[in-house]
Amino acid sequence: MTDAADTLTIVLAQITQAVGDLAANVDAMRAVRARHAGADLILYPEFQLIGYPPEDLVLKPALAERAARLLAELAADTADGGPAMLVGSVERDGADLYNIVALLDGGQVVATRRKHELPNYGTFDEKRIFVPGPLPDVVDWRGVRLGLPICEDGWLPKVSRHLADQGAELLISVNGSPYEIDKDERRLSQVFAGRVAETGLPLIFLNRVGGQDELVFDGCSFVLNADGSTAHRLKDWDQEERVTRWTRGTNGWTCEAGAIAEWEAHPADIYSAMIVSLRDYVERNRFPGVVLGLSGGIDSAICAAIAADALGPDRVWCVMMPSRFTSQASLDDAASCAELIGCRLDTISIVPAVEAFDTMLAGSFADVEVDITEENVQSRIRGVTLMALSNKFGPMLLTTGNKSEMSVGYATIYGDMAGGYNPLKDAYKMTVFAVAKWRNENVPRLSRNPVTPVMPETIITKPPSAELRPDQKDEDSLPPYADLDRMLHMLVEEEASVDDVVARYGFDRDAVVRIERLLMLAEYKRRQAPPGVKLSTRNFGRDRRYPITHGFRTG
Repeated sequence: MTDAADTLTIVLAQITQAVGDLAANVDAMRAVRARHAGADLILYPEFQLIGYPPEDLVLKPALAERAARLLAELAADTADGGPAMLVGSVERDGADLYNIVALLDGGQVVATRRKHELPNYGTFDEKRIFVPGPLPDVVDWRGVRLGLPICEDGWLPKVSRHLADQGAELLISVNGSPYEIDKDERRLSQVFAGRVAETGLPLIFLNRVGGQDELVFDGCSFVLNADGSTAHRLKDWDQEERVTRWTRGTNGWTCEAGAIAEWEAHPADIYSAMIVSLRDYVERNRFPGVVLGLSGGIDSAICAAIAADALGPDRVWCVMMPSRFTSQASLDDAASCAELIGCRLDTISIVPAVEAFDTMLAGSFADVEVDITEENVQSRIRGVTLMALSNKFGPMLLTTGNKSEMSVGYATIYGDMAGGYNPLKDAYKMTVFAVAKWRNENVPRLSRNPVTPVMPETIITKPPSAELRPDQKDEDSLPPYADLDRMLHMLVEEEASVDDVVARYGFDRDAVVRIERLLMLAEYKRRQAPPGVKLSTRNFGRDRRYPITHGFRTG
C-alpha cells in the first residue's frame, strides 16, 4: 500500500450476497480484504452488508441497527493500516431510511454518501422504502477526489455531471443490477460509456453476482478509462476479485490494462441465468434437491437438465406419471432423457387415481359432457403426487411451465403450476426450443453435470402436447408458437395494442383479440404461480403488475 496519491491499487470484489444474513456478508468482505492486504481500496457491490434487494425486510428497525453496528466493526478493522473499504449498506435517520455507501479507512467511517436517484420501475421499488439523498459531494480520500454514484445515480446523467463539476477525478459506481437479456452490453456500451463521454472521467462499474428469489445478478463489472477504452472486463456469473492499478498523470487517472473477459452470447447467457438462480434458490433455502414431473416433453426435459447442471444429477428426482393418454413415445423419451442426464426416474401411474375421481364425481357429473375439467383433474392428480413426494422426502417441487403457457393460462392451477420454483417462468416457448437445442450440443461453463446431449432429439422435434386427451396438440387451440410468441412479446413486453400487433405482423385480428383476452383472464393464475427467474424486461410478478379484475381491452 502507498499513501501517495500518484498510484492506487483498487480491488473490485464482484461477489455474491445473502439477503438478511449480515454476519455472512461481513465474513465474506473480511475474507476478501485478507486476501488483498497490499491494496489501497477494496470495492464491494451495492448493499453488500445487508444483501440486495432487501425489500420490506429493511423496514425492520433491528436490521438497520445491526447494519450500523457491523459497519462500525468493519471500519474498526481498517485501523490496521490495510486497505480502505467502500461498503454498501442502509442508514436510518429518524424515520427515514437511506441507501448508502460508506468509505471505511483508518479505523473509522470517513465518509458516507446517500443514493440520490431512486429507481421505481420494473423490479425496482426503492421510492416506497427509501428517502432520496441530496446530490452527493465528492469524497476527498488520500489526496484523490472520488465521485461515488450508487447504481441508478450512474444510470442517469445528473449525478455524474454534478460530481464532475465538483472536481471528481474518478467515478466509482457500485451496483445491484439484475440480469436481463442484452443488459451486459447495454450497461457498458450505452449507459456507462455515456457517463464517461459526458464527464471525461474514468469510471469503475461494479456489480454483484448470484440469485435472489426471482432476480439473478450476472456480474459483468468493468473499468473504463477517460478516453472511453475498456481497461478491464470481469467475468459474467462468477465471483471474482480483480486487482486494478491506477496512475495519475497530467491528464488525470488512468487504469493499467487488464483481462477482458468474454461475456456469454445467447442462449448460453439465458441458460446460465437459469442455473445460477435455481442453484442459489435451492441451496439458500436448504432443500436437499428437487423433484419434478418428467413427461417426455421439451419443457420438463430442459428443466431436468437445468436442475442437474445447477445441483448435480444426484440431487434431481424425475417422476413419469402416465395416464391412459400417454404415448409410448413419451414414455421412451422420458426414460432416455433421465438416462442421458444421469438422474433418478420413477414411474407412478395416475390411472387408478383418475378412475377413483371418475367414480367420486360420477353423480355430480352425470349427463354432463366430458370437457377440460377431466383434463385438469389429471394435472391436479400429478401435482398432488409430486407434492406428496416433496413433503415425504424433502426435495423442492420444480414446476416446468413456460412463459407462453403462463401468458394465456394454458397451465393448470393446483396442477402443473404447483411447486416451489420455475426456471422457465420468463422463457417463451421459442426460447425454450433455442435453449434446449443449445444445451444438447454444449456443456455450460457453470455445469455440475458436464454431459451432452441431455435429451433425445425427438423431444425437440415432436409437436408439443399436454397428452390429456386423445391425439391432443398444443396448436389445436393456440396459434403456432412462433406466431404466439411474437404476439405475446408485443402485448407483454411492449404493452402494445391489438392493432399494433396486427400492423406489425399481419396476423388475423380475431386471433390477436383472443390472445389478448386469454392474457388478461389468466392474471389470477399468475398471482398464484411460484417464483421463477427473471430473463426479460417484463417478467410476470416483479415487473408486470396487473389488476386481476378489470374490463380494459385494446381489441
